[in-house]
Amino acid sequence: MRIQVTGAGWVTESAYGSVASGEERRFAEGEGVVSLSRSGLFSHPFRNFARLDLLSKMTVCAVALALGDAAIAYSALEKQAIGILGSSSQGALASDLAYFSDYVRNGRTLSRANLFIYTLPSSPLGEAAIHFGLVGPLLYAGGGQGAAGTILDMAAAMLAAGEADHMLVGRADPGEALYLVLERDRGGRGICSLAEARAIVDSVPDVAGMVQELLLVKDTEGEP
Repeated sequence: MRIQVTGAGWVTESAYGSVASGEERRFAEGEGVVSLSRSGLFSHPFRNFARLDLLSKMTVCAVALALGDAAIAYSALEKQAIGILGSSSQGALASDLAYFSDYVRNGRTLSRANLFIYTLPSSPLGEAAIHFGLVGPLLYAGGGQGAAGTILDMAAAMLAAGEADHMLVGRADPGEALYLVLERDRGGRGICSLAEARAIVDSVPDVAGMVQELLLVKDTEGEP
């Protein structure tokens, strides 16, 4: 069974965009991923977006861009057989440190619950699943770039087994995030094949570089 990438969304500290559409927009001075909740990126309001930790904000924004790039609509009332697999080079370290610092400031007796939520590295994926109505498999893998190729293969196996209609696969770090939409090849034009995506994520260390490689592959798809 052939698997292809049909959408890709990305966010960095200075810009955001999607690959199939070729869209790229730069943040205005003083703005960043926090401003995307006010830009119309989400089809319905993202409840409590402001309380998300940075990694979760990066994740859900990249996922929204990827779904839009693959022309997959979603709503607050609809559940979809879409799974999500993600990784991060630092996991929940930043949130762990924030939680412990808050614990120390409070006399080592308590800390805020909204900080505790994000001490789990899978929390950003959970936030995405809740907002976008994803009811397929959900898995977090540590290791950052080293895990990227592995989770692509896992997502492909899940698609082949019929566990989901689409799979979101990506990575998020405090300064950058990229998510791809994978689906079974139905003969339509996608961004690239699974093998091409795997070669890119295995060899390119940063999101900006991955985006450029995906754009190059997309532009050559279908050429003789």
